[in-house]
Amino acid sequence: MKILYSVQATGNGHISRAMELMPCLQQYGDVDVFLSGSNSHLQPQLPVKYRSNGLSLFYGNTGGLDYWRMWKELNLKRILKEAKGLPVEKYDIVLNDFDSITTMACRFKKVPSIGFGHQASFQSKHTPRGRKKDIAGEFILQQYAKATEYVGLHFNPYDNFIYSPVIKQEILQATATDQGHITVYLSHYSDEVVLKALHNVRDIRFEVFSKKVKQPVVSANVTLLPISNEGFTQSLIHSHGVITGAGFETPAEALYLGKKLLVLPIRGQYEQLCNAAALKDFNVVVVDQLSADFHTKVTNWLATANTKKLFLSQDTFQIVQIAIEKGRALQGSNSSYNQHPLTEDDLLAMY
Repeated sequence: MKILYSVQATGNGHISRAMELMPCLQQYGDVDVFLSGSNSHLQPQLPVKYRSNGLSLFYGNTGGLDYWRMWKELNLKRILKEAKGLPVEKYDIVLNDFDSITTMACRFKKVPSIGFGHQASFQSKHTPRGRKKDIAGEFILQQYAKATEYVGLHFNPYDNFIYSPVIKQEILQATATDQGHITVYLSHYSDEVVLKALHNVRDIRFEVFSKKVKQPVVSANVTLLPISNEGFTQSLIHSHGVITGAGFETPAEALYLGKKLLVLPIRGQYEQLCNAAALKDFNVVVVDQLSADFHTKVTNWLATANTKKLFLSQDTFQIVQIAIEKGRALQGSNSSYNQHPLTEDDLLAMY
């Protein structure tokens, strides 16, 4: 069996999940990876056969998306060419972790696919949303990586096609300890903004993972560390608590380990606002931004009750097995999207 696994590389979470899934997928056949996006900070240890800059997310320094840079980097002609050239028709199963180029390729060639991952869970109306309706954000979650079938991942099974988060083996096998520090990963803020906020939280040690530093840098009660999968995982396992964005993989790992968790959703990113709404069910503290009183919010957070622990209903191999079974069911069924084939006008409308 030949499997194409398309992976969104606009963040570290998709890459981390793909590396965890790969040994399970390879038990079913030959796997080629299409890596789409250009701003992950992890080295992908994956059998990458196709690459694209895709549509990457870029952040400013103060917690929001840099829309101007995202628009400047967007090349519709290149994306259209890559979609037409991606040979999805040569594979028995196409597994798509939120990549729009793969969606376009499958629609051009009428090839069925499995939408896989956290974003796929938002195909259900039962998946938690933020309090404020965001029509554009909802459209992106629903339409950006449309597929024939879905295997969604979320903190809770909100629907019958939604399963447990994929947790790294290092986390699953770890014995969590509390060495007193707070692990911090806030990629949507500059180091300078993070340092200023954390210096005011006295008597607490912070390990902050930075996109900029190459070696550890100590600044008062804060240690800046270079991003690495192993380094971050060990810091997380032995932390007292975690401060991060309202993404999916890191919050899921923190909850699984039973760590206290505080999240700052990326401003303007609807998915993170939805995640924040779901995390409140686990007693997670949600803070809008790194404001002048952030030190007070951290102090209050540390004094509150612990978060609820996350329990897994399925392991990684079971989730992969479900995805493969859905893919096999689509083989030879002539099943494709319940939509007209994609045209160039459709592509322009998506952007």
